[in-house]
Amino acid sequence: MATGLHFMFCVVTIMVLLRGSSHAGASKKDDALSKGSDAERPEEDLPTLTVTTILEDPYVMVRSTELEGYCIDLLKALASALHFSYKVKVVGDGQYGAISAKGNWTGMIGEIIRQEADIAVAPLTVTSAREEVVSFTTPFLQTGIGILLRKDSVSQEMPLFHFLAPFSKETWTGLLLAYVLTCLCLCLVARLSPCEWNEPKKEENHFTFLNSLWFGAGALAFQGVTPRPKALSVRVVAAIWWLFTLALVAAYVANFTALLSSGSEQLPIQTFEDLLKQRELEFGTLDGSSTYYFFKNSKNPVHQLIYEYMDKRRDYVLVKTYQEAIQRVLEGKFAFIGEAVSLDLAAARHCSLIRAPELIGARGFGIATPKGSPWTPRLSVAVLRLREAGLLEQLRSRWWQSHCRQQPRERWAPLPPRALAGLFVALAAGLALGVAAALLELSRRSRRGATHGQRSCCSIFMDELCTRLQITGTTRPSPEPSAKASA
Repeated sequence: MATGLHFMFCVVTIMVLLRGSSHAGASKKDDALSKGSDAERPEEDLPTLTVTTILEDPYVMVRSTELEGYCIDLLKALASALHFSYKVKVVGDGQYGAISAKGNWTGMIGEIIRQEADIAVAPLTVTSAREEVVSFTTPFLQTGIGILLRKDSVSQEMPLFHFLAPFSKETWTGLLLAYVLTCLCLCLVARLSPCEWNEPKKEENHFTFLNSLWFGAGALAFQGVTPRPKALSVRVVAAIWWLFTLALVAAYVANFTALLSSGSEQLPIQTFEDLLKQRELEFGTLDGSSTYYFFKNSKNPVHQLIYEYMDKRRDYVLVKTYQEAIQRVLEGKFAFIGEAVSLDLAAARHCSLIRAPELIGARGFGIATPKGSPWTPRLSVAVLRLREAGLLEQLRSRWWQSHCRQQPRERWAPLPPRALAGLFVALAAGLALGVAAALLELSRRSRRGATHGQRSCCSIFMDELCTRLQITGTTRPSPEPSAKASA
């Protein structure tokens, strides 16, 4: 009996355990199925956006049967961050977006307005006119308007006085004044020093002003000239002038060498004003682009003259695509005005091209969306997060990589006056020391004269000073009796 009960208890226990495990397996299977359906649902429910773009290197390019480029990589990053799928189409008319003669918008802006596309991801410049009809996100690329030209497109003529370029006008003026002042000081010290001019009434002073000018010029040319200084005070002035000229000539030679070596790297066209002044190059921009309308609407006189030139010769200087513009620049005798980031890419791909330093009209490339679209703020936040994460900079470094081995040199500039200010201070201190030494030598001679005579030291000093400087009417008469009285 006990054995039967024990057997029944074991059977019931096994059945309960099996039933519990089946319920647990079923619940786990249901959970897995529910999770799998949840994981698959976002893929099925992802919104699909129609993206319009334009073919332009390196933003969007065709490789085999697929599109690639900066904007394609940016679009992939945005889709991953905001969980949407997309379908890319190239704009039908190949335009960015401008108002036609009939008052309708063309290009990608027109497709956004007509709801043929949900967003436009391209090098589309944010302008006030476009902002009135579509919305823009935070710019993903900052740019400006620059000039693209060949490095050898304009013959650079050296000015007649090009040898004066190493120093600025202020430095040359200071050098001339220092030369005249030093020669005057040399002449004065030679007159005051009794060691240099012992007997003013009997001897001739060799350090006249003209001789002092010749002595100073000889030091500039590192040539020894006469007269040679004998007194300590004159030698102090001569020595400080020699050191001054040595350092000055060294600075001039170094800067002039740098100027000659960098002469081929210096563009004759640095600014838009330089572009207007020259007559060898034609210049233009993309027809109907934001750059064209920037010059058209600008109130700057230089910009207005550029627009008038392009408008008068629009059939010759306005191009349809960037590729056409770059080809014309490569052929020579043409300068292209466009977005700086695109010009930098052309300079990176073609080593014979270079962008002029000046940039105007700071602007940015943004993603265009329809007015009131809920995607505008979401895309703006996503662009900001990508910038903060450094992804935008990585994309630019990848697609703007230069193939030119030779890196551009730094722009040469004349040596600023402040760089040589210490030399002029040292020269002034040396001249003051020379004059003080000459006066000290004269005062020592006056004290020796006062010891042997009956006059005071100050009286002898003033007489010597007036005699050496040839000042009349201030010397005291000699106490010796006249020839008439002795007779």
